[in-house]
Amino acid sequence: MNKAGQVVLIPTFLDEAHLEPIPAYVTAAVKTCTVFFVENEKSARRYLKQLWREMVIDDYKWYAIHKAEDQVKQALLQHLRNGDTIGIISEAGCPGIADPGQILVAAAQENGFAVKPLTGPSSILLALMASGMNGQRFQFHGYLPIDAIERKKVLKELEADSRKRNCTQIFIETPYRNNQLIADVLQACQPNTLFCIAVDITGDAESIRTQPIKAWAQKKPDIHKRPAIFLLQG
Repeated sequence: MNKAGQVVLIPTFLDEAHLEPIPAYVTAAVKTCTVFFVENEKSARRYLKQLWREMVIDDYKWYAIHKAEDQVKQALLQHLRNGDTIGIISEAGCPGIADPGQILVAAAQENGFAVKPLTGPSSILLALMASGMNGQRFQFHGYLPIDAIERKKVLKELEADSRKRNCTQIFIETPYRNNQLIADVLQACQPNTLFCIAVDITGDAESIRTQPIKAWAQKKPDIHKRPAIFLLQG
């Protein structure tokens, strides 16, 4: 392992009004960093000022991750070779989990630099914990196809795989398409398949509810434009 710089994976909030899920030691770790690679610079700066009000934002070097183009990766590696401690911050939750920061972490690993992950809220794990579904075997699929026909096909495949292997299938959607996704799940899946809708996790309006498809069909929820994650178990 290279003894020069290191990468610190800094978790952020799922709901900006609630910093309680962020452990106190995250602030101490932030104070060791001199460079930040972030998914969204404006929101990351605001978040760090909430954690550490005395922080002088302009004293640090900032890089936007975007899709971690080669230029960004090379900047990361140069800072690590210089002995810098780099903080990576996602837009929500934990860096490297359904997040473009993963590419930078891979670059650090490939070049022998230490990577230190810090505990924080993950919508994937929090939803799974509260769902009552199988936490021994699960898969996260990210976004499903946008096309309704293709999405229903994939949903049926996920349901069949879940039933066969007794595993939980987890996926997300852009908030303004939540209701369309729910409608497709209710059409594509079997009545007794369990479906969990987790909304506004860690926020004031948090709701994590698991019930069979047939129960959801009787009263479809309206979660248009609300951050959500979905779990399915056949």
